[in-house]
Amino acid sequence: MPALTSRREFATLIAASAFGCSRSERPPNVLFVASDDLTSTLGCYGHPDVRSPNIDRLAARGVRFDNAYCQFPFCGPSRASLLTGLRPDTSGVVTNSNVNFREKHADAVTLPQMFKNNGWRSMRVGKMFHMGVPGGVGSMRHQDPPSWDVSISPPGDEHNSVGPGGDPNPDLRHGLKMQWVQTADASGQADSAAADTAIELLRESADAPFFLGLGFVRPHTPFVAPSSFFDMYPLEEIELIRNPPDDLDDIPAPAKNLRPFLWHQMGMSEENQRISLRGYYASVSFMDEQFGRVLDELDHLGVADRTIVVFFGDHGWHLGEHTHWQKMSLMEESVKAPLIIAAPGARGAGRSSKAMVEFVDFFPTLADLCGLEPPENLEGVSLSPLLDDPAGSVKDAAYSQVQWEGRIFGRTVRTDRYRYIRWDGDGGGEELYDHSNDPREFTNLASDESRAEALDRMRTLLDRGPVGPAG
Repeated sequence: MPALTSRREFATLIAASAFGCSRSERPPNVLFVASDDLTSTLGCYGHPDVRSPNIDRLAARGVRFDNAYCQFPFCGPSRASLLTGLRPDTSGVVTNSNVNFREKHADAVTLPQMFKNNGWRSMRVGKMFHMGVPGGVGSMRHQDPPSWDVSISPPGDEHNSVGPGGDPNPDLRHGLKMQWVQTADASGQADSAAADTAIELLRESADAPFFLGLGFVRPHTPFVAPSSFFDMYPLEEIELIRNPPDDLDDIPAPAKNLRPFLWHQMGMSEENQRISLRGYYASVSFMDEQFGRVLDELDHLGVADRTIVVFFGDHGWHLGEHTHWQKMSLMEESVKAPLIIAAPGARGAGRSSKAMVEFVDFFPTLADLCGLEPPENLEGVSLSPLLDDPAGSVKDAAYSQVQWEGRIFGRTVRTDRYRYIRWDGDGGGEELYDHSNDPREFTNLASDESRAEALDRMRTLLDRGPVGPAG
């Protein structure tokens, strides 16, 4: 055997062996991209106004998942779950205040760590595990050193950015208030710096297999973007979300007592709601442009045809549905998020899938696609069959949960037709929604006697819990 000339060449050989390839048939790279607080406000998901040309072009060559559900609609628990392949009850991470999953699982092998252990160069840029926004932007805290060969947290000016702006919720802390800033250009922003850094790392790593976790912080508040992105969305053309006047009457008390300041439009006037929507849309389009620069670099380097790209929002986000803003509900807008997987050679490229899928499925999917043996304790299933046959199915239901202050606990199960929610604490309660004729979940059917059979089935599904890979 010829002498190996570098550590990188040695890593390539190890990775090729793990993937069952010859040295000349390299295993695939992985670009794993998270957008913070992104709901399905994208052109490829049918939004009539938001411009997202780069995410849309990824969807055109990948599979767009229309029913992808996070396991917990909060940054820290969701990211800990998807990166360990463990549901929140198992990972032990159910809050943003303690996100160290290694307290309970000291020897856990994370998704990027699996690649690192098998010869891929494992790299992180930006928010991948939990990072407080805006206060934690640029910090290395919580980013799990065992997962990475390279780990970088680009700083950003965030709410201290220079430019015209406003603050509709001055009594709330940064990260919760719907503050917005229009900057002159992209300089000083964490997402543009993250794209710059990712491009540099791709150039360094193009000759060997890599796993690059790229975390954008937009559209998380504060809504900061160059003025040109705000100009895309004239304020007078922005339409508000409309809800029935009695929409909240049949929602149980604990749902509304979970961060109650996020309901009733956060006290914002209609003008401030439009301003907030404009800031969110501008932030999405700004993030999309940074993502597009990274996709362009894959093409420029000639590695796009051997790079699996996964793009997702870490959970959903309300934009006024049910008078609610932001996350931390168990309704559709909060627990469903965009997910696109583009795998070279997949027969389903350019199509969409309505299959129920979960974020806990990311880990086994990438292990499957790259020919790696994942940890035995993963609680998701591989989605690789759906990349060839998007019309197929891999599970009958998706599960999410939430809790707050040790006194409110909620769990939900979603099937192709129904969503069922059960609350404990603050009086408890149940919710049942029929998506066949009520996709926005306006009518709670839990007390409708004609739906008793459906309610019983959904209760049974929730009590049964998720069925694991062997199930």
